[in-house]
Amino acid sequence: MKPLQGKIAVVAGSTRGAGRGIAASLGEAGATVYCTGRSIRGHASDLNRAETIEETAELVTARGGIGIPVKVDHTVEEEVQALFEQINMEQDGQLDLLVNNIWGGEKLTEWGKSFWEHSLSKGLLMQERAVKAHLITSHYGAPLMVKRKKGLIIEVTDGIDYRYRGSLFYSLAKISPIHLATAMAADLQPFEVAAVAVTPGFLRSEEMLDHFGVTEDNWFDAVHGGKQDAEHFAQSETPYFVGRGIAALAASKDLLERSGQVFPSWQLSDEFNIIDVDGRQPHWGNYAKQHGFL
Repeated sequence: MKPLQGKIAVVAGSTRGAGRGIAASLGEAGATVYCTGRSIRGHASDLNRAETIEETAELVTARGGIGIPVKVDHTVEEEVQALFEQINMEQDGQLDLLVNNIWGGEKLTEWGKSFWEHSLSKGLLMQERAVKAHLITSHYGAPLMVKRKKGLIIEVTDGIDYRYRGSLFYSLAKISPIHLATAMAADLQPFEVAAVAVTPGFLRSEEMLDHFGVTEDNWFDAVHGGKQDAEHFAQSETPYFVGRGIAALAASKDLLERSGQVFPSWQLSDEFNIIDVDGRQPHWGNYAKQHGFL
């Protein structure tokens, strides 16, 4: 019942949100997970939130895997290189799964502004964290997989296509990982390593719960709370929903046939019968189509 037992994974950007849910779900499937990010106990990142990579690693272990926290700023090449050198030494060169979930752009997007009105420094920092950091991480992680001729790289993003997402800088940051997966898949194909992009639906992250003024225990109270997008919040999913989908995907036997594609959480749920930790099976895809979002 532990399909990823003995597998070694890195979840880059696993402090909170989708990254935490993915890491914990990989642990639930039996994997050893290196949980990386900038926030550690006693030293928060510039996002100034309470969540830490140590907490994430503890969740991985509590759910049946082995969680290993490593403080890494994925925009700093030397730190990323050191991470994979550590894995190479500790795991005898084995790396089965790399999940690129680095983001850190929550407070950078200026919604409602045209690109020439948007802060250029914030917009460029968004690309640094969501594109450059992913490139650096894959650059140093891929050789471990290429050498063993097996492995999977997952680019976590927002959305399944190239359509405009309401802000040029946000769109670029979220569309780029889709193309990164497509392009990496082409380069990796001769070495039997796969690369895909994965997106959650309406993610009920810690920050989103804070935005609506609720907790996971009473989250549905926000649906009628009057805030913008509150009605859509009813279709939200926990970070474990996409995490369990990724765990099932990583354990599948046809990864090379899937390489280069984009997989939304709802499609993974349909295929692998994924149930969220709250017992629900939300389907943002169907809901979004009904409301003209997709």
